[in-house]
Amino acid sequence: MTAASPPEVLRAPLIVEFPFTRSLGPVQSAFLTGLREGAVLGVKTSDGKVMVPPVEYDPVTAEEIRELVQVAATGTVTTWAWNDRPRPQQPLDTPFAWVLVKLDGADTALLHALDAPGPDAVRTGMRVRVRWAAERTGAITDIACFEPYEGPAGGVAQPHDGDFADAVTGIVAEARLDYVYSPGRAQTAYIEALSERRTVGERCPSCHKVYVPPRGACPTCGVATTDRVEVGPAGTVTTYCIVNIKAKNLDIEVPYVYAHIALDGAGLALHGRIGGIPYDQVRMGLRVEPVWTEGGRYPDHYRPTGEPDADYDAYKELI
Repeated sequence: MTAASPPEVLRAPLIVEFPFTRSLGPVQSAFLTGLREGAVLGVKTSDGKVMVPPVEYDPVTAEEIRELVQVAATGTVTTWAWNDRPRPQQPLDTPFAWVLVKLDGADTALLHALDAPGPDAVRTGMRVRVRWAAERTGAITDIACFEPYEGPAGGVAQPHDGDFADAVTGIVAEARLDYVYSPGRAQTAYIEALSERRTVGERCPSCHKVYVPPRGACPTCGVATTDRVEVGPAGTVTTYCIVNIKAKNLDIEVPYVYAHIALDGAGLALHGRIGGIPYDQVRMGLRVEPVWTEGGRYPDHYRPTGEPDADYDAYKELI
């Protein structure tokens, strides 16, 4: 006999990006502008402690704090962890230590990278100093990293007015996660069914709720779900939102509607875009069906079926 070949393991690279743009208040603006100018600023709390990085509200009293001070660019490692496999966009591309450094004149520690030849060269209590980036723009990356320093501890926080020419008033935080996703048994069956233009969920043997997409186990009862159930294709809009901001790399004109859709026979709603109807005519209870594009492996959007709207009592438990 010839042994059956193992089933193909599905894998797909996924990237989650969220470039977050935010404005800065006077404290954070002064801190980042100070880094651009080669100065480290902190803020003094109501009980006299110096916090670096600075915060805008006292963590004890919740009062707004604005008293800026400048601390030294030298400090002491309070704790550390070795990173032997740097990831893209991290401060250094060679192995380094993540360190918490209490700068001279500060009462709290700043997290950053320490350039060291190996973990044996790092210890709690070691002295370090800031290594400034060659080009500084007003960001935490203006501190390229910390490096070992043989000088003694010392220095006190000095008052600073926080005034700089051409102050930094906003930043963009480039949050990004790259990973390889491999679905389990339940979601593999779900994906394979979608390629056949079918939607398959799994029923909990205890509470009998049908999960779409299936999860492999019921999160309520904690038991495995192995009974596969085909649902839909039509469903009911339970809730929705109107999207007015165009997403990057998404070729859909705004405004459009994104909805929760309870497919017939499913025990909870899934997400889907609504098309084929003006956005201001989408409503709760609207009956919809999937629209597939040529070669598509999942519905492109859902459109009205022309049926009467579903009664609220028929889907209220799925909102």
